[in-house]
Amino acid sequence: MLTLTLFRHAKSSWDVSGKKDIDRPLSDRGSAAAPVMGTYMANEQLAPDLVLCSPAARTRATSALAFAALAPPPQIVFEAPLYLASVRTLLARIRRVDATVRHLMIVGHNPGLQSLALELIGKGNSKPLADLSDKLPTAGLVMLEFDHGDWAKVGPGTARLARFVTPRMLMA
Repeated sequence: MLTLTLFRHAKSSWDVSGKKDIDRPLSDRGSAAAPVMGTYMANEQLAPDLVLCSPAARTRATSALAFAALAPPPQIVFEAPLYLASVRTLLARIRRVDATVRHLMIVGHNPGLQSLALELIGKGNSKPLADLSDKLPTAGLVMLEFDHGDWAKVGPGTARLARFVTPRMLMA
């Protein structure tokens, strides 16, 4: 069985003039939410084997703050094509993951992550699936499970929605 976790970056700040989108930092709200999600991952023993991360400042900061709760911290690989990646780009990258990786996490952006999750899900609890269809909020975490063990076979309708967790759910 394979597990794919999609982790949208925490809330970023739009209050920085003159910066490129890729350089936008986290907002105060984002800086508070990322460690909450990391603590959740640690408590639920959801540490990935490998993290593929967009090189944007907001994804880097989200990763650093969230993964501080994981011991040992996961291996993180920053890849330029993951910045604002499309479903097609994300799926092509997932299909190239080494077979030794059983739990892969991608830290990235919408709309790509939400669209990918919805395309991959074949079945799952209807309420979380409806919520995910409505919105993947910042710092939201989507965990998908596959009954097979080959990343090359990941495709539309092959995943089961295992978890959909947001900071609001944990901070309520």
